[in-house]
Amino acid sequence: MTVSTSFLAAYDEVLATRWPAGTTHTELPTPYGTTRINSHGPEEAPPLVLLAGGGATSTVWYAQAAHLGRTHRVHAVDLVGDPGRSVAGERPVRTVRDLTTWLDAVLDGLGADRAALCGHSYGAWIALHHALHAPRRVRKLILLDPTQCFAGFRPGYLLRALPMLLRPDARRTRAFLEWETGGAALDPAWLRLRRAAADFPSARPVTGPRPAPDALRGLDVPTLVLLAGSGRAHDPARVAAAAARLLPRAQTLTIPGATHHTLPLHEPAATELNRTAADFLTAR
Repeated sequence: MTVSTSFLAAYDEVLATRWPAGTTHTELPTPYGTTRINSHGPEEAPPLVLLAGGGATSTVWYAQAAHLGRTHRVHAVDLVGDPGRSVAGERPVRTVRDLTTWLDAVLDGLGADRAALCGHSYGAWIALHHALHAPRRVRKLILLDPTQCFAGFRPGYLLRALPMLLRPDARRTRAFLEWETGGAALDPAWLRLRRAAADFPSARPVTGPRPAPDALRGLDVPTLVLLAGSGRAHDPARVAAAAARLLPRAQTLTIPGATHHTLPLHEPAATELNRTAADFLTAR
C-alpha cells in the first residue's frame, strides 16, 4: 500500500499547527497491523479513547485534545485500513469481531484496563459495538451523531454521498462536505487533509446491521448521545428518541446548528461539545 506524500504532509501539518503542545505519537502493534495514536494530557489521568468518523483521521479531534486533555489522557486513534498513519497488516479487519479484537489490543497496548470511549459517526458505531462486546472495559461512552446505531441514514444523504463513495476524489469530497455543512468554513488545514484522504488506498470499511435492541437494553454503561441539530445524515429527533428508549443509562442532547460533518471540529458546536463532554466525563 502506497500512501501519497501529499497526504502525509497534510496530516503532519494538522498535528503540528492545530494540536496542542505536548502531543505525543505512538505506534502500537495489534493482530491487524500497526495502529497510530496521537495522545495529549497528563499521563496519570484517566484514559479517553477517541474514534473518528470514516476518512476524518485521528487529527480531527484537535479541538477536543486541549480541552478534554485537562482531566484525561486523550488518545486519538487512526483506524486500521482507514486514512491515517496506521498500517494494516496481513490479517484484514473484516467483521465486527475483528474491530472489537483490534480495539481490545489497542487498549491493552495503552495499558488501559478501563477507558472512556468517544466516537463520531462510524467511530461511534465502533465504540458502541465495543461497549456491547466488553462493557467492563468501558467506563463511560460518548456517541457523537452516531450512524447506524439507532436509526438508518436518510436516503437523500446516501444519494449525495454515492458519487464520492464510488469514485472518491478531492472534488467530490469537497462538493459533498459543502452540501452537508451548508458551506461552513471548515478549518483549511484539516480540509486539505480531508481532500487528500480521498486518494488514500483504504480498505473497505466493516459494515453491518444496527445493534440488536435487546443487546442495547442490557448495556449498563453511562452513555452520552450528542446529536447534530442540522445534520443531514439522519433524523436527530428519531435517533435521540431511540437512544433514550433503548439505552438504560443514556443522556441525549442535540447541538443546535451543528451538522454531521461540522462535528467535532467546527465552532461554535465544538465548544458546546467540549463543555458537555467534559461535564459528563467528570461527573460521578
